[in-house]
Amino acid sequence: MILFIQWLENHLLSCPYKTITGIDCPGCGMQRAFIELLKGNCVESFHLYPALIPVLLTLCITFLHLFFKFKNGAIIIKYSFVISITVIVISYIIKLLK
Repeated sequence: MILFIQWLENHLLSCPYKTITGIDCPGCGMQRAFIELLKGNCVESFHLYPALIPVLLTLCITFLHLFFKFKNGAIIIKYSFVISITVIVISYIIKLLK
């Protein structure tokens, strides 16, 4: 696992939006936050990209619903998606205002 994390750290993708405009995009920080989460640094991961946990939960719920067909799965996915987007937008606005 350590080798995989080191490989990820050495192969981070650059953001084309930030490269062209010089402004962070709404997804900037997600890669570094994911690596910190893999390392077990949840607080640091949250500081880098607060929306990572809601996005990962939304993805997990979606995949579980595809396999197990939960009764209210579609509604749960919709609400988790709205929560994820809300966190992304709010954290992006805060990042821009800093």
